[in-house]
Amino acid sequence: MITVIGSGAGADAGSPAGGTAWVVDVRGDVLTQGDLDLIGTHVSGGGTRVVVRALGDPGFFGVVRALAARFGAEALDVRPGPGAVGLAFARLRRSWDDAVVVDGAAAGVAGAALDRAVNVCRAHPKVAVLPGPGVGPAELGAELVHRVESRTLVVFSALGDPFRERVERVAPHEAMCRVWEGVNLVLCLDETRAERPAPAVTGPLTGPGGWALPDAEFGAGAGVAPARSSGAASGAEGPDATVVAPVPPPLPYEARALVLARLGPRAGDLVWDIGSGCGSVAVECVRLGAAAVAVERTAGGVERIRGHAAAQGAELRVVHGAAPTVLSHLSDPDGVFVGGGGRDLRAIVLAAARRARRAVVVAPSALEEVAPARAALAACGFAVDGVLLQSQRLLPLPDGSSSLTPSAPVFLVWGTR
Repeated sequence: MITVIGSGAGADAGSPAGGTAWVVDVRGDVLTQGDLDLIGTHVSGGGTRVVVRALGDPGFFGVVRALAARFGAEALDVRPGPGAVGLAFARLRRSWDDAVVVDGAAAGVAGAALDRAVNVCRAHPKVAVLPGPGVGPAELGAELVHRVESRTLVVFSALGDPFRERVERVAPHEAMCRVWEGVNLVLCLDETRAERPAPAVTGPLTGPGGWALPDAEFGAGAGVAPARSSGAASGAEGPDATVVAPVPPPLPYEARALVLARLGPRAGDLVWDIGSGCGSVAVECVRLGAAAVAVERTAGGVERIRGHAAAQGAELRVVHGAAPTVLSHLSDPDGVFVGGGGRDLRAIVLAAARRARRAVVVAPSALEEVAPARAALAACGFAVDGVLLQSQRLLPLPDGSSSLTPSAPVFLVWGTR
């Protein structure tokens, strides 16, 4: 058994019960390979208990991750103490549920940790930076001094020590000119906007490195037509596993980018993708932090959606059924995407718009379907707009030059509350 004790940030979390010997006492928040090997030696011997002491809450940017990866979570007995970030904000008498925390000790490309910390400090008004090699008050100050108009660095040294603890407020230009020792934490605050309404969700909500994925990620090549599932709004009475239909290509990425911009999927949202076809819109919404339901009439389409979702690591619900009937069983969405056309398009858009909290985006298959889609959105109180997207993609030629190949035009109509 490995007992992990959080201490040193104002309180000791206690000691393991029983008379088992303590063999190793490792201090600090970063375990070296030698530390892990030494712990492994004692653990494999059996009958002894290893003690790892860490600052504050060892499960928050602490040693629990490394220990669990090496020895398994079941081998750990974790006893957290007050976390450094929570303790620091307590010293300032401020809440920190809306703070962004950056680990300056994270491994990676040289300089990447400092760049990441600086960029987060530039983008957010309340940031806690856990120092690491090359990521401290001086380095942050030097990078921020010419990049932001108003920031205060609050530097905590010997945090939790009743005799040595220091809390210093400095401007970036002051921080860069000093040599700092014993720093536990640096808060970067924009005092003019640091206090905001409490967030509904906290946690690792960073978005993907890219979105509007290439069409090839959903089984198509360049220049594909914007056709959607043959059963989305075709008027079919129900799911039909026996219908043999051509595989629908995804919505082209140019159009998908605008669809995502209008839907605005974010953590805590639910998005419906009706007539999902290959699942491209639903998958992208999940990658951006939302929950998604893909509605698809054909059995083959259901399997395609599941396959593409698995390939992108996106967990979403796939409903095999025909709209609008099947929509009555779904939870109310924040945003809805409707792809395809047919005689039931107006009924589907009406059913979606009556329940959508924020936005509905429709990709009609033909010009004559634009007016019914607009009318349905307007009837539900939405502000309506739309666009015809026409693009030409670069086509590399054997001689190294490029030509242009036109993509099929895409109609998009959207409504926002």
